Amino acid sequence: MALIGLFVSGFIGILAEALPAGLLPEMSRSLHESVSITGQTVTVYAIGTAIAVIPLAIATTTWRRRDLLIVALVAQIVTSLLTAASSDLAFTLIVRFVAGLSSGVIWSLLGAYAARIAPEGKQGRAIAIALGGIPVSLALGIPAGVLIGQVATWQLAFVASAALTAVTIGWVLLFLPNLAGIPRGSRHSVRHVLALKGVPTILAVVACFIVAHNIVYTYVATYLSDIGLVAQTGWILFAFGALAVLSIFVVGTVIDGHLRTIIVTSTIVFALAMLALVVLSGSTAVVYIAAAAWGLAFGSSATLFTTAIVNVSGDAGDVAQSVMISVFSGSIALGGVIGGVLLSTFGSASLVEVGFVLVAASAVVAVLARGHAFPRD
Repeated sequence: MALIGLFVSGFIGILAEALPAGLLPEMSRSLHESVSITGQTVTVYAIGTAIAVIPLAIATTTWRRRDLLIVALVAQIVTSLLTAASSDLAFTLIVRFVAGLSSGVIWSLLGAYAARIAPEGKQGRAIAIALGGIPVSLALGIPAGVLIGQVATWQLAFVASAALTAVTIGWVLLFLPNLAGIPRGSRHSVRHVLALKGVPTILAVVACFIVAHNIVYTYVATYLSDIGLVAQTGWILFAFGALAVLSIFVVGTVIDGHLRTIIVTSTIVFALAMLALVVLSGSTAVVYIAAAAWGLAFGSSATLFTTAIVNVSGDAGDVAQSVMISVFSGSIALGGVIGGVLLSTFGSASLVEVGFVLVAASAVVAVLARGHAFPRD
């Protein structure tokens, strides 16, 4: 029951971040801006998360864990409602940045919190459950938000997100134990973590993988519109998300003994999906298959990369997770910026082309990194 609270908290964090990606055309009209400019509402959220995750984790290290989570969730409610009420881009960007700060707190809590409340020997599965809210949000939350935006208004989608967050706070208060914070003196430094063998390589793979994902995902509604599939945006996103959810179960059954194999396979499958969109986007069936393969590859990426960096960082795992989340979120922001420039300069076809190049690079590095980063299974 306690892990459900962490699961839904992660669900909310990714829902709040990615929801505009499926609603950009509607939001851009309300805010009187272009789609590429409105897409920066995703970028500034990710920037807030990337900036916040390490300093806020350090600043709040002694806070009781449930108290800190509730503060972050309350901030999500306020910012979702303010986003829905805003008709000014500058104000919306500020609000989204603040929302990203609170998301950084949520992300930094999930893995360690799950491990601390799990029975001995089951910490890995607990982390997978806690982070499982991410692909489920992509499978159900984002398509549901798109549907609400199409049937009603995009503002109602953000109000619904706020309502879900309020329910989650009640669940957390009822079932999640209020664990003590971590003594300041027991934390390792960021410099120490970055000097560990394998960590820089893992972070490089994460950066290429997530930048590639967000270049395409942030502007996926526009891309699908340009290839004549705007009416099927919700269903294509559902195909992506459904396979992302499936990846939770696939990874959960084999992660302990096959981490390297899964990571390498995920990067290759993601690259092939992007390549299919580059050369065969005229086929609706291929677009659905590529979206599903992309979702399968991406769904458990947070769990896979978190596990990899914890494995190489030992007792510095809590700081290593914060560093990885910072890189993860910074890559989301960078992907939004690059995608916006590509979209406005070269058109939506360039999104999948550049996405393919980047994720292919991550696949090459993952294949070659047989030593400390992704050792042989």
